[in-house]
Amino acid sequence: MSEYMQERKGFWHEPEGRPTTEAIALEHWARAAHDVLEETATTYHAVVREADLAERVQAASAIRTTRPLERWLPKVLQPLAHLHHRDGYPPLTALVVDGHGWVGERYDDVLRAIEELPIATPAARERHAARARLECYQWAGSAPEDGGVPAEVLSTTRSRAPRSTTAAGTRAPKAPRAPKEPTVAAPKRIAASDRPVNVCPTCFMAIPATGVCDNCG
Repeated sequence: MSEYMQERKGFWHEPEGRPTTEAIALEHWARAAHDVLEETATTYHAVVREADLAERVQAASAIRTTRPLERWLPKVLQPLAHLHHRDGYPPLTALVVDGHGWVGERYDDVLRAIEELPIATPAARERHAARARLECYQWAGSAPEDGGVPAEVLSTTRSRAPRSTTAAGTRAPKAPRAPKEPTVAAPKRIAASDRPVNVCPTCFMAIPATGVCDNCG
């Protein structure tokens, strides 16, 4: 914000800085907003961000304020939604989205204007608004000849990537061990003193390595 704007408070006319009231500012901004929304509808699937709309209506009306748009823009869009419904316009305020591309709870004003109940589920609300925007494109002649389709709705929740089982502090499951192949045990070495001794069946004396009994020949 420039030092020039910081010196001013409330609402004023540009460029002279002549003060004005909030009621007059809102009236001029509503007219300018209607023109911006009509222009937006002439481009298929186009939307206008709240911040962009706030700047454009101030520039077009030559009436500015230092107040944050959250405090005054709903006061422009809410009555405008009712006027559009009364005068036979499509729900043009559905073309206004926030920085995430969503209409949010502000869209409840559109639903009240057309005598429908607010939608509590964010995703369902955004889908309803997408269909309302398609109606605006069809009215403005920017939709295809077949009528077009609602634009894809951006996710209203932040998805989380699935946690890896190998993340810090966790252990990945161990791969199953392959079954061991049966092994043949190596023959056990036997000391010479433990080996069985051949005995002569006649004299029962030990037979030497020659296999011939020394006593019996």
